[in-house]
Amino acid sequence: MSQISAEDLGPALGRGLLSFPVTHFDDDLAFDEAAYREHIGWLAQYDVAGLFAAGGTGEGFSLTTAEIDRVVRAAVAETAGQGVPVIAPATAGTAVAVEQVRNAEAGGAQGILLLPPYLTEAGPDGLVEHVAAVCAATSLGVIFYSRANARIDDVTVARMAERCPNLVGFKDGVGNIEAMTRIYARMGDRLTYIGGLPTAETFALPYTEMGVTTYSSAIFNFVPEFALEFYRAVRAHDREEVYRRLRTFVLPYLDIRDRRQGYAVSIIKAGLTAAGRPSSRVRPPLTDLTDGELAELTELVKSIA
Repeated sequence: MSQISAEDLGPALGRGLLSFPVTHFDDDLAFDEAAYREHIGWLAQYDVAGLFAAGGTGEGFSLTTAEIDRVVRAAVAETAGQGVPVIAPATAGTAVAVEQVRNAEAGGAQGILLLPPYLTEAGPDGLVEHVAAVCAATSLGVIFYSRANARIDDVTVARMAERCPNLVGFKDGVGNIEAMTRIYARMGDRLTYIGGLPTAETFALPYTEMGVTTYSSAIFNFVPEFALEFYRAVRAHDREEVYRRLRTFVLPYLDIRDRRQGYAVSIIKAGLTAAGRPSSRVRPPLTDLTDGELAELTELVKSIA
C-alpha cells in the first residue's frame, strides 16, 4: 500500500481491529518465509486495520535485527495492494532500535511499534531520550508500548509527545486504570490508544471508557471471524454478547494459557494447529503446549466453528 503519513497512521489504526501475526519457523527454527507469507496473505483478507510484524506474538524478542528486517519486508510484500498497514517493531537498546526503524522505513513499513528496551530498567528521563532518538530516526508514525520496564505516567507521555511530533500512539500493556485515565485526560486526541494486555479481549470492553478504540488480538491468528465479531460487539457496547463470548471461548482459553509462563505466545501457534492452519514450534526460551493441552485447545476451537 502507499505510505501513510505519521499524522494519519494513528486514526487509521484506531478505526479497526489490530493483530500480531505469528512468525513461522522451519524444522531448524529458521525463519520460514513461504509459510509466513501464506499466513500474512490469509490474515490480510479479513477486515483488519493493521498487522504488527515481528511483535510479541511474532516472537520478535527471539529474532535478530536482520531477521526482523526479513520478516517486515515479507509482510510488506505480501500485503501489497491490500490496504493493510504493516507496523514494524523497534526493540532492545536505543542504538539497535534506531537501526531497526531505519530498516523498517527502507523496507516499506507504515509505522513503528516501540517495545520496551531489553532488560535494563530506566527512569522517565532516560525513556524520553530513548523515544526521542527513535522518533528522530524515522518519518514513520511511532507507537509507544508501555509495559514491563517501560511503564510511564501521563506527565512523561506529554513530554514525549511534545518532543516527538511523529509519536502518534500509546499502547497499554500494564492495565493500571488510573494511569490510563490520567493519560487520556491529559493527552486526549493527540494520540491513538491501543489495548495491549495479553489476550486483550478480556479487557476490551472496560477500556473503551478510557478512550481505547482498538486493541491487538492475538487470537485473530487462528479464529479471525470470532475475533472480528468480538471486536464489533465491543465497539457496539453489546455487553451481553461480549460476556457470552468470554464465557464460551476466551476464559476457557485463558485457563490453558495461564498454565505456564510464555504460553501467551505458544498458545497462538498451537491455535493455528488446532484450527488446521500451517504452524511451527516456538523458539527457546519459550516452550510449546503439551499434546494434551493442544488436544484441549483443539476441542475448544471446534466448539466455536
